[in-house]
Amino acid sequence: MGWSVALACASAGEPAEVFRPGLDPDPDPGAAATLARGLYPAATLTETGDTVLDFALWPYEDELFVGVFDRAVLLCDRRLFCLDDDARRIADTAAAALPGARCGVLVLHSVISGCWFRWYEGGELRRDVFVTAEDGVVVDQGERLPAELPYWKAIDEGTPDVPLPFDPEEFGLALAGTHMFGRGIADRGDDGFLPLELPLRRFKLC
Repeated sequence: MGWSVALACASAGEPAEVFRPGLDPDPDPGAAATLARGLYPAATLTETGDTVLDFALWPYEDELFVGVFDRAVLLCDRRLFCLDDDARRIADTAAAALPGARCGVLVLHSVISGCWFRWYEGGELRRDVFVTAEDGVVVDQGERLPAELPYWKAIDEGTPDVPLPFDPEEFGLALAGTHMFGRGIADRGDDGFLPLELPLRRFKLC
């Protein structure tokens, strides 16, 4: 399937331990609104209800989705797809929203075959990678994460990166599964937990 994703996910602790049954089922709506307004202080923000991550992964351009839990923060904002200074500001803000947490930022598009991934620890950027099927490796900064290593093997052994010798979507979903959620984003574990069912608050920007 083709995924479109514009997601930042922070967790205080190992993802597999944070994202499991027992995660606060009622995220803090006040904290979600505070984070949303902090991202867009000049905009008029209207809360328009609750939904789940499955619906929120690729918001309309005039909305965003936020979930603030005791040990996790989720943010879906299509402006991350621009990969510009504003996208980096949004990513940096999400990474700093939960003190001491680790945060992954994943951007995929179902039509444009590419993946942008950023990884933070304690609010500090540790990894920034952007790859596309046609252009190969565009950004490769910071120490590679364990889930990446099998994908880089061919390039490290001398295979050209254009065209990219691995699928960007598969690469991004592997990073999300290992480093953001501790399981595949669309995988319901034996414990019954499915990341796509995580609740978020919906906001409209004007």
